[in-house]
Amino acid sequence: MSPGEAPMSDRSFITWPFFAPRHAELLDRLDEWAQANVAGLVDHHDIDGSCRKLVAALGEAGFLDIAAPSADQGFDVRSLCLARERLAWHAGLADFAFAMQGLGTGPISLFGTKQQKADYLPPVAAGKRIAAFALSEAEAGSDVAAMATTARADGNDAYVIDGEKTWISNGGIADHYVVFARTGEAPGAKGISAFIVDADTPGLAIAERIDVIAPHPLARIRFANCRVPASSLIGEAGGGFKVAMATLDVFRASVGAAALGMARRALDEALGRASGRHLFGAPMSDLPLTQAALAEMALDIDASALLVYRAAWTKDQGAPRVTREASMAKLHATESAQTVIDKAVQIFGGLGVTSGVKVEELYREVRALRIYEGASEVQKLVIARETLKAAGGG
Repeated sequence: MSPGEAPMSDRSFITWPFFAPRHAELLDRLDEWAQANVAGLVDHHDIDGSCRKLVAALGEAGFLDIAAPSADQGFDVRSLCLARERLAWHAGLADFAFAMQGLGTGPISLFGTKQQKADYLPPVAAGKRIAAFALSEAEAGSDVAAMATTARADGNDAYVIDGEKTWISNGGIADHYVVFARTGEAPGAKGISAFIVDADTPGLAIAERIDVIAPHPLARIRFANCRVPASSLIGEAGGGFKVAMATLDVFRASVGAAALGMARRALDEALGRASGRHLFGAPMSDLPLTQAALAEMALDIDASALLVYRAAWTKDQGAPRVTREASMAKLHATESAQTVIDKAVQIFGGLGVTSGVKVEELYREVRALRIYEGASEVQKLVIARETLKAAGGG
């Protein structure tokens, strides 16, 4: 499929009882906008510029209201997941640009003061300000309690941040970072706080830009005597772990949705290839092994969709936490997307590993989704702990 591609072949899921009419309307609007705009906005030779253009265009089209909802609106997690799925189907970078606007303001949306929300949410939603979420460190990725970055109180009106963050998406192009640092109110995860740090704050520097197999803006960030006002604290001092986990509780299922969009695109590409290529005098799609692969791909996709939209629906119904549901959705959707895309590459044969072919691009893009916002191994621990807790065993 090429720029201006047709919408994905299977849209039947939108009739599932998880969705309201507004979600079908959103799916139609996203498809129409993405078909008309995404190809012209993505330039893999200018990743930073592409992300800036995508953010601006998504904001102008009104889609970033989903990722950075106004103070009185709140998250519609089903819309968030639908948007990520559809954008990921069209281009991984489009999904990235959308998702980071949400993750980089999620703590403000959920826990920010009225002033913080007024200052940061509208420009992010309008696509005029780029957001970032700075949690991970070299020795504190999945294990947040191992965080070494500190923020010490400097009188009653400021904090001073020192340390480093790494693998920070939008690092180098963001206008603000939500930064998590140890403030020491208690040991471990209970002594962490969250702060809004504007990119031009003295003492904040981009130490290194990081290149990865599916390029997007990524950096290691250094804080050296970085002084921020006390008003930049999000929520309560020592409440940063709660802020981070609540934010990830909203966005974790959406990572599964992005993987789902990539898997759907891989299946659509594979269907086109299998139907259009002839082997041994007949379409490749007539071969039993090809049909078996396509069946397994379709099964994995539907199972992922059910888990993703169950988690999103449950959160939208008012559940305070969907830790188990969101972890299941992310784990299954990302792992199975890798498998689905691998099968698509195999159906394409040598063409499938050729640079510039969509399934080769998908193969690189999906890999990181099994790591960020909680690696698959961590999701298994979370699911087991939640299951034990529900059974009274932990």
